[in-house]
Amino acid sequence: MTKIDFYVGKTNSLQARLLLACKVVLKAHQQQLHTYIHTDGANTSHKLDELLWTFNELAFIPHTFAPAKEPYSRILIGHDHEPMENCGLLINLSNDVPPFFSRFERLAEMLDQEEPVLLAGRKRYQFYRDRGYNLDYHQLKI
Repeated sequence: MTKIDFYVGKTNSLQARLLLACKVVLKAHQQQLHTYIHTDGANTSHKLDELLWTFNELAFIPHTFAPAKEPYSRILIGHDHEPMENCGLLINLSNDVPPFFSRFERLAEMLDQEEPVLLAGRKRYQFYRDRGYNLDYHQLKI
């Protein structure tokens, strides 16, 4: 069964949520986890792509857009693609339940203090809870 973690930041901006996702991706990369980052659209996907190259000057996180042309791509970003294999970690930056989440070992839900993001996050929390998933909630200081 998928292990689900909610990470809730103290700010109310997409940029802060993307930075939080970058930190989670860095940890996943260090652990050599296959990671799919699900966004709400092309604009967010491209912002995250740029941020992954620049957020940490000491880290190099190779990634690409889904579907990957390179079979060895371990970190994928997508908004209109359903990953079919290597289902280790799913990072959700959209306001919806990804229909394919249960194929992943872990799911990281990223939230901030923006009202629509919080409301959608509460609905997803209830959705997962009502289906018997074990949920962890992390209130962050950033």
